[in-house]
Amino acid sequence: MSESVKERYLIIHGHFYQPPREDPWSGVIDRQDSAYPHHDWNARINAECYAANTDARTLDNHGRIRRIVNNYVHISHNFGPTLLSWMEKQDPETYARIIAADRLSMAANDGHGNALAQVYNHVILPLANTRDKRTQILWGLADFRARYGREAEGMWLSETAVNLDTVKILIECGVHFIVLSPTQAEAVRPLKGGEWQDVSNNSVDTSAPYLVKCGEGSLAVFFYDMDISKSVGFEHLLTSADNFRNRIIAAYRDEA
Repeated sequence: MSESVKERYLIIHGHFYQPPREDPWSGVIDRQDSAYPHHDWNARINAECYAANTDARTLDNHGRIRRIVNNYVHISHNFGPTLLSWMEKQDPETYARIIAADRLSMAANDGHGNALAQVYNHVILPLANTRDKRTQILWGLADFRARYGREAEGMWLSETAVNLDTVKILIECGVHFIVLSPTQAEAVRPLKGGEWQDVSNNSVDTSAPYLVKCGEGSLAVFFYDMDISKSVGFEHLLTSADNFRNRIIAAYRDEA
């Protein structure tokens, strides 16, 4: 590698979740006219997003397909248990490709899969009592284990909401890392000690992982890039792969 070329690292995380839409009496989802031409919004979003990411097209400069890629093999991601329960029955092919992608990512990353667990019912954990926090975490981990055939290393928290009681239970349940918003960081300091640096104004360096110590344990934290995340979710950044790439490159710090 030339000395003028810097090696860069990038984590793209996809959070995928749908709430239970089944009628409590029939156990099936009623037709939702607003999801036309699909039967309901689970089916529409699945076709446009979840299934589409299992066979994404990579195009050349002339718009011709160069290859078809299962994106889940290459990105960090989590699926809500209620969504996977629906998908397992309604689109078993996509479901199988998502599970298989985790196994392929494990082979490429020294046994570490791309998939993260998620708290089971999308409960905002800081608002729950201690028993419900533990239940939601344990159910999410158990669902992940049953589907992926391995223990989850990371867990997605609903709305990334967290407090120290939640951190304590996550550590006790064997979770190694979580993903948070940069607005949730108040202060940071080097692992070996030193002065605390105020980052409460959304200035935390999102290019580095952090460690939250709680009791005798600790939990790793990754803060996502809020500006890029907002552009992906609400400003249609993904309509252009070139624009997405350029936006990511621009986010790297010169000293990185």
